[in-house]
Amino acid sequence: QVQLVESGGGLVQAGGSLRLSCVTTRSPFTPKDMAWFRQPPGKQRELVAAINSGDIMDYADSVKGRFTISRDTARRTVYLEMNDLKAEDTAVYYCAVKAPYRSIYEYWGQGTQVTVSS
Repeated sequence: QVQLVESGGGLVQAGGSLRLSCVTTRSPFTPKDMAWFRQPPGKQRELVAAINSGDIMDYADSVKGRFTISRDTARRTVYLEMNDLKAEDTAVYYCAVKAPYRSIYEYWGQGTQVTVSS
C-alpha cells in the first residue's frame, strides 16, 4: 500500500518561512504527479500547488510568488517551500499523489499542521 509521510509543519510568525516535505514509500511506481492541498479551520480542502510529469507547476492564486513546489524523483519526495507566510495560510497541509495514467489523486498523506501567528 502506497504511503505518504509529511514533515516540516509547525508554528511560525507572519512573514516567516517553512519547508514541507513528503516522501512516498511502498509504491510500485515512481510518483510524478504530486500536489499539496490544505484545509484551513472550518473550510474545505483546497489545492495549493501541483507538479506534473512534465514538470509543469500550478499554484493557487493566493500563494503565487510566495510558495514553490518541487520534486526529487530519485527520492520520491515532493517539497513545498513557503515564504512570507500569512495568518490565512494556517491550515493542515496534505500531500497527494496520482498513480500513472490516473486523473485523480488517489494517495494522501496524514497531514501536517502549519500555524502562522500574526
